[in-house]
Amino acid sequence: MRKRLLLTGGTGFVGNQILKHLSKRDVDIVLVIRKDSDKTYNNLENIVSIVETENIFSETSSWWTSKCKDIDIVINAAWYAEPGSYYTSLSNMDCLRGSLNLAEGCIASGVKKFLGIGTCAEYEISNDPIPFNGVLKSHTIYSAAKLATFQMLEQLFHSNDISFAWCRLFYLFGEGEDDRRLVPYIKNQVIKGESAELSSGNQVRDFMDVSTAGKIIADISLSNQSGAINVCSGIPKTVREHAIEIAKDYGREDLLNFGAKEDNPLEPMHVVGIPNWEKDN
Repeated sequence: MRKRLLLTGGTGFVGNQILKHLSKRDVDIVLVIRKDSDKTYNNLENIVSIVETENIFSETSSWWTSKCKDIDIVINAAWYAEPGSYYTSLSNMDCLRGSLNLAEGCIASGVKKFLGIGTCAEYEISNDPIPFNGVLKSHTIYSAAKLATFQMLEQLFHSNDISFAWCRLFYLFGEGEDDRRLVPYIKNQVIKGESAELSSGNQVRDFMDVSTAGKIIADISLSNQSGAINVCSGIPKTVREHAIEIAKDYGREDLLNFGAKEDNPLEPMHVVGIPNWEKDN
């Protein structure tokens, strides 16, 4: 029997990639979106219902109970993610409260599995590769809200016998990325023949294409894997190396101006994970 899956955030940077991979699987998809969302889901298969809302995070638990009726799996990929402000925005608190309302609706309606999206920023900063069970310590409002959501949901779903997976994302790039983020910024600058003003570039990161991450998350949602999961490559690379690779595609490494900006004090210098997602789901 085909499973029925509800997805939030399906028009966002990560959520849209999850949706694209789910549309190729044997599953019926209920998509919950904001009324003003881009119609990036057009022409995708297996979407059986589209539910529109003014604000996903303001909906009550009873609203979610009705929307989760006959749903087997829920993926909550919605979260406030405005580049440059999401680390410190109080909107993270709305996301936390909204996620808990969704969770209550899942419990009341008999959902069997819930998958949430976390962040590597939940971990304590370390120069060593970070395992899925690494020390947790928030450093910003964003990471505190994500970590609190994880800890609350873990307890809620455990006590109600609902399978729970929490996919912690590391440094994603690729299709649908906001122009203010690193990769599209560099591409746009070198295409225009203008200097790309960058930080030192000495930061070490765990980069992954967002399409790969979307497939991993889609696979996990339909598998038996649960618990905290590092969605990462495990391969360390400096921001400088990553930037040079991008600029090389256009033959304009000369336009990379490292050190023109100060390193962001909210960003750690070294973040690399140890992946524990199952590769043969």
